[in-house]
Amino acid sequence: MTRRRPLSQTLEPTRTPSPRTPGAARRHQVSDFTALTAKVQEAGLMRRAYGYYWAKLIGLTVAGLALIAVFVVVGDSWWQLVTAAVLAVLLTQVAFVGHDAAHRQIFVSGKWNEWVSLIVINLYAGMGLGWWQRKHNKHHAAPNKAGADPDVEPGVLAYTPEDIAARKHPVTRWLGRKQGWFFWPLLLLEGVNLHVQGLKRALGRDEVVKRRGVEIAFITVRLVGYVTLVFLVLSPGKAAAFIGLQLAIFGLYMGLSFAPNHIGMPMVAPDVKIDFLRRQVLMSRNISGGRAVDTFMGGLNFQVEHHLFPSMARPNLRKVAPMVREYCDQLGVRYTETTLVQSYRAVGTYLNQVGRGGLDVWACPLAVQYRV
Repeated sequence: MTRRRPLSQTLEPTRTPSPRTPGAARRHQVSDFTALTAKVQEAGLMRRAYGYYWAKLIGLTVAGLALIAVFVVVGDSWWQLVTAAVLAVLLTQVAFVGHDAAHRQIFVSGKWNEWVSLIVINLYAGMGLGWWQRKHNKHHAAPNKAGADPDVEPGVLAYTPEDIAARKHPVTRWLGRKQGWFFWPLLLLEGVNLHVQGLKRALGRDEVVKRRGVEIAFITVRLVGYVTLVFLVLSPGKAAAFIGLQLAIFGLYMGLSFAPNHIGMPMVAPDVKIDFLRRQVLMSRNISGGRAVDTFMGGLNFQVEHHLFPSMARPNLRKVAPMVREYCDQLGVRYTETTLVQSYRAVGTYLNQVGRGGLDVWACPLAVQYRV
């Protein structure tokens, strides 16, 4: 079920603030989020979930060690492609825990969260915390805002008609018109991209990386150890197939979990400013479903709540969602929730419409009411 309001209603609270000064309106909007935060705190939903996360950390570690044992016992067999698929799913679940730790959802201590992030993301998953965290923090600060959110920067995909218009080569323009279809097979390469980008930032000297030595050491141990073990157990052809399949499924699973969150939701022009609550709610899409969806998406199905309270422990997102939905209804702020299949359809449709130049992504009262 999709809960939507017309875009003309999305930014007009039912308790309309006095129009005397823009400052008064902004203060009222800030108080909207402050009032919601007070309710959430009073309900105890910002408490840590230590039992849940320790069970995740220990369980995933044990599962990983067990999978290594199975891999060695099975030996040089094409059945190892099943092991590769299981490993890809396991590593995606590991990445979800790394995401939570990087958002400081697990521990009160920032240092404990940081080290868990390094261990889980760099050592277990083989990616780079420094690259991912910098990119992800920028995304949270300005979701779907052109020029500010790195997730909508033009590249292989175009998120605005202007990005398509900037393409000069006829082949890239043709690919853009079909990008909604190409998006899904492109996700098979995302696993490689995630590893490459993390390694590039860790090894690069252009920007500061907080624990560069630790990141490089962990990534090196993980990648070298992984490749060495695979080629020791499997013949070269099977080893290459194992690694290729594992990376492909890992990238696809990551993309299927992250893509529905914002693609196809309103885009924000560079010169538009929006208060925190509306910025996070209007640009995010929740995915309906039960606990199975929670597990499959690592809690990212509660994207609205996660953006409003990024340090909230994952188990509490389902608990706070009804409160946030009701509060948004009171304010007249659109709260979007849809099924997983509908979200994938919306992603593909949006990308194709942008690629054909048939979508005005700025046709939204955001640009009128919040232009400064």
